[in-house]
Amino acid sequence: MGTTRRRLLASAGLAAGGIVGASVPAAAAARGGRLPFHGRYQGGITTPPQAHMRFAAFDVSGSRADLAGLLRAWSDAAARMCAGAPVGPVGGDPDTAPVDTGDAYGLRAARLTVTIGFGPSLFDGRFGLEAGYPPALAELPAFTGDRLVPGRSGGDLAVQACADVRQVAFHAVRTLARIGHGVATARWSQSGFDSAPDGRTGRNLMGFKDGTNNLDASDAAAMRRNVWVGTGDDPAWMRGGTYLVTRRIRVRIERWDASDLDEQETDVGRRKVSGAPLGARSEFAPVDPALEPRHSHIMLANPRGAGSEAERILRRGYSFDDGLLPDGRLDAGLFFAAFQRDPRRQFVPIQRRLAEHDLLGEYLVHTGSALFAVPPGCRAGGYVGDTLI
Repeated sequence: MGTTRRRLLASAGLAAGGIVGASVPAAAAARGGRLPFHGRYQGGITTPPQAHMRFAAFDVSGSRADLAGLLRAWSDAAARMCAGAPVGPVGGDPDTAPVDTGDAYGLRAARLTVTIGFGPSLFDGRFGLEAGYPPALAELPAFTGDRLVPGRSGGDLAVQACADVRQVAFHAVRTLARIGHGVATARWSQSGFDSAPDGRTGRNLMGFKDGTNNLDASDAAAMRRNVWVGTGDDPAWMRGGTYLVTRRIRVRIERWDASDLDEQETDVGRRKVSGAPLGARSEFAPVDPALEPRHSHIMLANPRGAGSEAERILRRGYSFDDGLLPDGRLDAGLFFAAFQRDPRRQFVPIQRRLAEHDLLGEYLVHTGSALFAVPPGCRAGGYVGDTLI
């Protein structure tokens, strides 16, 4: 296909001599909202959730050199966007498409984070990466009740862009897709919004507080135990990385809205307004299993028994509203995203319990599913995935 690493870098305006406006303008620095792209870990994992999310999965073609060039170009462009800078000029030769599309000009960085992941299919032999295949990246099994749409599942690469301004997140994914033209082809995408990006517990579209007992991303010990790939884990290139599971879950909103409050609270295992577990008054009161229905959502997600702590995951989902289905029902719900150290020991057993017994199951339809290895962060001058490639 003839696309080379040099062409990829040039297309991003980042090849030697092609960097325009490398310093962040003083006005942008004064506005703040800039989060570093480079570091030990990728952003968008333990980062306090931003208001908006744009997620996209891509299929990749070409050679290993093309893949490396793509990841370097993406990393360089992401670093600039996270700093509030354009990836290149909008003007220039009138017969040549501008490097930066310009739709985020004048907008602050808005706490933009860009997170890049590798799907299991990236290790299928096309790029000579078989020896680096992580065992924890084993394809997810089929779960009872799944109604997965191939066009909403899988992918060689994933990009998650989160920001407090929707257009900033959209621009980030749009820019990376444009840079990758000829190498990376969009497979599916999803937008989402968070009802409480300021640290409070948000509400999902079913009206319940969502994430009360989520792992505390500021707890370094919990992150080492449950989220980050550790020094004793294989393969070595993933140490400091994590694994991401995404599930597009449509809520049968019309059916849910027709159910009574008592049924809703019994199915969830919490009070709708306060978020308190059954038998308690406050949202963060300990859950008493003796007072909860055995098959309530919160008891299946975390049985609070032997081994439950080891299964816990760092959830970072967003609600979505994609309009109407052909029959007039709402196409809306939760884009579930969760980071963990090993999906085989964490997400899979949790989802098996939920799929087989969850009282909420009659209201939920899983239409998309994907799994990605999220490499560690990269240093300035490096790129995400350079520990592998």
